[in-house]
Amino acid sequence: RLVLSRYKQHTIELVVDRIPAGLDFSSKTGAGGKEAKDNRLRLAEAIESALKYGNDVVTMVTDEETSVSAKFTCPTDGFSFPEIEPRLFSFNSPYGACPTCHGLGTEDVWSEKICPVCDGRRLRREAESVLIEGKNISNVTQLSVDKALTFFTSLSHTLDARAREVADVPLREIKNRLQFMVNVGLDYLTLARKAGTLSGGEAQRIRLASQIGSRLVGALYVLDEPTIGLHQRDNAKLIRTLKDLRDLGKTIIVVEHDEETIRASNYLVDFGPAAGVHGGKIVAQGSIPTIFKDTKQSSLTLDYLRGKKSIPIPSSRRSVGKNQEYIKIKGATANNLQTVNVDIPLRKLVAVTGVSGSGKSSLVYDVLYKYIHNKFSSGGGSASGGNGATYKPGAAHAILGLEYINRIVNIDQSPIGRTPRSNPATYVGAWTYIRDLFTQTEDARVRGYKKGRFSFNVPGGRCENCEGHGVLAIEMHFLPTVYVECDICKGKRFDRETLEVEYNNKNIYDILKMTIEEAAKFFKDIPWLHDRLSILEEVGLGYLEFGQSATTLSGGEAQRVKLSAELGKPDTRRTLYLLDEPTTGLHFGDIENLLVVLQRLVDRGNSVVVIEHNLDVIKTADWVIDLGPEGGDRGGKIVAQGTPEQIARKAGSATGEYLRKVLK
Repeated sequence: RLVLSRYKQHTIELVVDRIPAGLDFSSKTGAGGKEAKDNRLRLAEAIESALKYGNDVVTMVTDEETSVSAKFTCPTDGFSFPEIEPRLFSFNSPYGACPTCHGLGTEDVWSEKICPVCDGRRLRREAESVLIEGKNISNVTQLSVDKALTFFTSLSHTLDARAREVADVPLREIKNRLQFMVNVGLDYLTLARKAGTLSGGEAQRIRLASQIGSRLVGALYVLDEPTIGLHQRDNAKLIRTLKDLRDLGKTIIVVEHDEETIRASNYLVDFGPAAGVHGGKIVAQGSIPTIFKDTKQSSLTLDYLRGKKSIPIPSSRRSVGKNQEYIKIKGATANNLQTVNVDIPLRKLVAVTGVSGSGKSSLVYDVLYKYIHNKFSSGGGSASGGNGATYKPGAAHAILGLEYINRIVNIDQSPIGRTPRSNPATYVGAWTYIRDLFTQTEDARVRGYKKGRFSFNVPGGRCENCEGHGVLAIEMHFLPTVYVECDICKGKRFDRETLEVEYNNKNIYDILKMTIEEAAKFFKDIPWLHDRLSILEEVGLGYLEFGQSATTLSGGEAQRVKLSAELGKPDTRRTLYLLDEPTTGLHFGDIENLLVVLQRLVDRGNSVVVIEHNLDVIKTADWVIDLGPEGGDRGGKIVAQGTPEQIARKAGSATGEYLRKVLK
């Protein structure tokens, strides 16, 4: 009997078995198979006994001593490991998130400084200690979709039989979803890409990918312009995938302007005959291609599809000569750009093209816009479209030629305002003059009303119950804010006394309720005001209400309001305009109107750079810069640059391949 001191720590080692070196533990059969099986059984029983008596710790002694635990705890240094379950690999769960940054990847919500503990990967180190074929979950999510598909496909061959059986279902579902993303042209995205950086089309296709594994029978899918952000080459992949879903017994309804998608559908329902108050009716419907031959049905859409209308190729283009002025980008390496050197000709309409993920936005926005915006914001020029922010530009060795421009404007599809009070009238500056007109009426002068009386932004004449919004915001827990009509002014935004003042038999609310088309006629004798409203009509927005809330405008409508505001400025020469896919959400006719506006900006001596996939825009450009040849890390290079005709002749240009068809 051993007598141990109760005040000291003791290590007691119990020898369970002594197994001679050189024993056969293989799983072979036949001669020697029984002996090997007995050896394996002996080893298993020894380990089981050791774990039982050693409180789940077993020590093996060979040339060196090794201790292991069955409880995810290191018996040597006390490091413990949590139970391996799905939440361990989620940075949205406290169980798996980095304890320092709480899964943000940055030091705090407002900082861009990377967390020093997880290095921006957002997971605790225990989660990253679990490896499959030498890769942890962070390594895998940094892969592009196509490389991730290759990795998970290879697991089917490298895992042993038992592991393959366990992983069969999750592997199959993972591969199905990744293959779908490849099929719809998203192979260049990394799995860890932040949702906020995705385009609308990319996000929609990812949501669709999450549905394909549901195996629902008789499901109905509704897609709103899934071709947004897709190169023509990738359109065919998306269409093929949608047809596969249809063939599985599912119904697909697609809201779309893309000609290729329309022609690939089985049935067409066309709304019109125009937009806004002039629309809302079904003007044509029928199976495809029968409807194209049905002369009894007509619509603007059918006119373009039948070839009766088309966007013309310019008879001549603005030449890029020896004395051409350029913005020169040297050595751009932002994101996937591979030391890009490119000269952007000024006073031209320039289209930046390339397959999805080839680096177009990185070049034009991250490198060019952010750099020039910062330079001009700090003095020496004017920058618009950045909300007064200072950006961290994408990496580039140098950007030259800024002396040839005095202003840069990013005309994106973000809202023209964040509250219901913002509207096209206020954005283009027309509302100030309309308030002046009402102030000059006899009734307003008698009552002593000043300009502020006709403003819904300040107290005095507005309805104070809704503070001039016309609606009341009802905050909903865990749901979006709900807006309901003001019960005092009934949505009219002004008080009763203010609404009693009229100009040409219309009060201030009546003016707000007019369409832009109606307002242009109403103010035809006020030259400056009529000109502003006519510009809004020219960009295809005549159907909008003059006072329509900014929150109800689509991205394309907001962008065209911004364009009209620029056209209304008296002197906009030497301005560089940047637009990212301005044809998003636009009909063939709207694109034709948009191109007229862009050409007018260039005719004034400005420069317009457009990131675009639409072939009608590309074919009308003076100069094209084509990036590629693929997306992601296989892109980021200049594939071709020149006139549309030169791009069409360039071998290896995916854009040129499709451009040839429309330039014939």
